[in-house]
Amino acid sequence: MQRTMLSLAAVAAVASASAVHPERAQQIKQIQAAKPLWNASAVSRFASQAPGASKKLCGVNGDWADHLVSKVNAGDIERFNGTDADPIGPPETFDSEKNWPACAKSINDIRDQSMCGCCWAFGGAEAASDRMCIATKGKMLVPLSAQDVCFCSNPNGCGGGQISTPWEWIASSGAVSGGQYKGSGPFGSMCSDFSLPHCHHHGPQGNDPYPAEGTPGCPSQSSPQCPSACGAGFPGSFASDKYTFTGGIQMAQGEAAIQQMIMAGGPVETAFTVYSDFENYAGGIYHHVSGGMAGGHAVKFVGWGVDGGVKYWKVANSWNPYWGENGYFRIVRGTNECNIEGGVTGSHANAVWSKAG
Repeated sequence: MQRTMLSLAAVAAVASASAVHPERAQQIKQIQAAKPLWNASAVSRFASQAPGASKKLCGVNGDWADHLVSKVNAGDIERFNGTDADPIGPPETFDSEKNWPACAKSINDIRDQSMCGCCWAFGGAEAASDRMCIATKGKMLVPLSAQDVCFCSNPNGCGGGQISTPWEWIASSGAVSGGQYKGSGPFGSMCSDFSLPHCHHHGPQGNDPYPAEGTPGCPSQSSPQCPSACGAGFPGSFASDKYTFTGGIQMAQGEAAIQQMIMAGGPVETAFTVYSDFENYAGGIYHHVSGGMAGGHAVKFVGWGVDGGVKYWKVANSWNPYWGENGYFRIVRGTNECNIEGGVTGSHANAVWSKAG
């Protein structure tokens, strides 16, 4: 496995454009000295700021693992206890996109949460779109609206939420279809597209054409009102475009159970503790090296693999497809790195999906 790290010369190159905060420069040196499995870069968005600048973008409030357990104890969510899987265990590698090619368009739809802390809604809307497609064998290949999930289930969605909320909302009230900002993305415009603009998120700017967070074109966002009507030109009404499911919500904890839950029904929503060194991620298999905690961030598990003898999860982020590894990142698997195996959520694999109209 290639372990590429940013050289001090590269750090100096960034510094020539904008001064690197001394604490961040020191952090990058610590990362390099540790010879990690991932690439680090001092990026223009955070170069002049101390580590921890991403805190306001971490939208999972509180301890999601404890929250999910409390939901199980209350009878609101069912604990996934595995399936009659092959006794030799999960395969060494698994990718939902390849396993369910009829739903690859949804699974590989990397979205953009803008400068808003609604990762909890994006992770749920994305994974629910995938599981709906998989459960219906590709008949319902529709992106569920993060706009609906984020701002209807929670009036201050940009202020954060929990990873059980999207599933409870979709099951109880349904969610309309929704594409990316101004119809960008693979599905074009749907009923309720995300209304906040694309942003460049952390990491090297590279070919990312979007403005960085906090700059003109990507200001800090407040939560808009819950949508009540489809966009102009979309056929059908808001009420008739609602998608929902029956059959229950599940959660899983630990590597083996999470793998089985994914193989049974598709991608799932999870969350992990973001440490400030993750702000410098530019590819590779992430593991925490240096820096304090910034907060909790929700994402989508799509599969796993092994690289150079190191087990990893493949994770879809909601920071646009230019970030990280084409919108994805990898993180060490089997050690509960950053509590990413502490609790995942998703609809039951046997859930029955339907559309109001």
